[in-house]
Amino acid sequence: MQRSRGAMSGFLLILLGAWGVLVPFVGPYFDFAFTPDRAWAWTEARGWLQVLPGAVAVVGGLLLLISRNRATAMLGGWLGAVAGAWFVVGRASAGLLGIGDVGAPVAVTETKALVLELAYFYGLGALIVFLGAAALGRISVRSVRDVEYVDTPIATARPQPAFSDSDEVTEIQPTGADTGRHRGWRDTVSRRRTPAH
Repeated sequence: MQRSRGAMSGFLLILLGAWGVLVPFVGPYFDFAFTPDRAWAWTEARGWLQVLPGAVAVVGGLLLLISRNRATAMLGGWLGAVAGAWFVVGRASAGLLGIGDVGAPVAVTETKALVLELAYFYGLGALIVFLGAAALGRISVRSVRDVEYVDTPIATARPQPAFSDSDEVTEIQPTGADTGRHRGWRDTVSRRRTPAH
């Protein structure tokens, strides 16, 4: 398949996955964070709920971006979709799995708390799932462009003219005494067929 089939989805997955990995560590610089409100503060919950799915989304995006193989690109799309789903459901299941709590949004208003929840988890995850699913849909369908891409030869050879019975070959130089005269292929064939006396 053509590399461009999953390139845009792959590029966007890389950006969103990088956002998911970096925002918990650089968000406190911009007053856009969950507790603990300290830059580059590592917690087990951040590792499992943000860094892991973000890294998986980046890997899936890279596979989509660089692959010409349909199976590899499909793997990239599935990795993106799974990473996005984990952003959505991971926080709700963190207590059940015993991987810690990511904290509470550092916000004075309900609007900012909602924006933080969407930007860190639910909205980010839904967008990643959408991009992964869209890439899977585009890759799983074999289009006319894919068939043309596979059927196009690498180098096209110049077609050779076909000779009919009425054509004469004037480029063949006979050997021996007749080197100055051009003969047609009929003359050559008829001389060979003439019996010797």
